[in-house]
Amino acid sequence: MSLRQRKSIEGNGNGGPGAQRVVDERSAGATLTPVPNPELAERAHRRRFTSEYKLAILREADGLTHAGEIGALLRREGLYSSHLSVWRRLREQGALEALCRPRGRTKAELLETENAELRRRLLRTEAELEKARRVIEVQGNVCALLGELHGPMGAKPTEPTE
Repeated sequence: MSLRQRKSIEGNGNGGPGAQRVVDERSAGATLTPVPNPELAERAHRRRFTSEYKLAILREADGLTHAGEIGALLRREGLYSSHLSVWRRLREQGALEALCRPRGRTKAELLETENAELRRRLLRTEAELEKARRVIEVQGNVCALLGELHGPMGAKPTEPTE
């Protein structure tokens, strides 16, 4: 604090509401917006650890032999000792290895996927072929009908002989 600011301090020294206020500060009626603390989150979020991370921490903790090394590991990673005990119990039950596998359905083999795609294409092509056959049949019927109606010009219809 500069000498000028020290001289301009008003206050009664008893720590009351108006104590030790610098003259340059705003009046009491103005509201000051508080500066958010970057250390604190606005809303608490539950931490989630991947099973790979848990297994890596357990492997590292199992490899530590000297006194205080596990505590240093926990401080460095921001963990609690209860995390280690729960993760060890899960590892013994085999749950962590099961969590390492990807979620959802297992991916079909490449040949099965290609085979299914080829079947879909075959069905679509067969449907288009059947549609084309019907169109050709209808065109043939129309052509035959028109041929019967109009017949050749100047030709006499022939009578069937028996």
